[in-house]
Amino acid sequence: MNKPELTIYKIGGGIIDDAAELTRFLELLAATSGPKILVHGGGKGASTMMRELGLTPQLINGRRVTDAATLDIVTMFYAGKTNKQVVAELQKLGTNALGLSGADGNVIRGIKRPVKDIDYGFVGDLTPASINKNLLQQLLTSGLLPVLCPIIHDGQGQLLNTNADTIASAVAVALAEFYAVTLHYCFEKNGVLRDVANDQSVIREINSETYIELKQQGIIADGMLPKLENAFAALNQGVSRVIIGHALHINSDLRTVLCLN
Repeated sequence: MNKPELTIYKIGGGIIDDAAELTRFLELLAATSGPKILVHGGGKGASTMMRELGLTPQLINGRRVTDAATLDIVTMFYAGKTNKQVVAELQKLGTNALGLSGADGNVIRGIKRPVKDIDYGFVGDLTPASINKNLLQQLLTSGLLPVLCPIIHDGQGQLLNTNADTIASAVAVALAEFYAVTLHYCFEKNGVLRDVANDQSVIREINSETYIELKQQGIIADGMLPKLENAFAALNQGVSRVIIGHALHINSDLRTVLCLN
């Protein structure tokens, strides 16, 4: 028997930080049919709030160092203001959404990142058992759209700040047991570009073979490399396809579709 389809959308800071673009994306999302999940990142708002409170944000290789004071602020901003604003917008559009941190319903449990060369503080890493897939399936079956923020918990009362891309991938892999899952990574570009200076040079489809060729040619490099590594890891663990493209083109052909074959 064919599995029902599920679409998971991940949006990042570039969308969260632009109110008009976020509204337009949510309008497109609300108009799409079928069960879906939205995973959102944090944007720059938490850093702005920190500076207003006299704190200095710390980022290492693009990853936020999260001490106790920072954790308080990102929890308020990601799990509070941002998550609830997204949910309220979706309710306005007639989509019954439920905003969740990882602690709510024990939906995402992780572990505090071990200290190696860098102490990232209260940052969480996921395990193969992190995602409460049964709860998410129940919510989807009930007709709800779960909206997940990047704050998880460790099961011992400690909240942890976690990468939203990683959450989206882990949720997609976990739910592939029940659904034919399409994972959308929505950001500011039209997709994977053959020429980074030309937004129209989108590579429309990449499979396992062309992925290796594009890496060897140096066309896929720098910041796009870890995105595609994560995408193909998800595909190899049961996700049907991964789409990378602009947040406002989720129903467009101008995007990159990743698949194994």
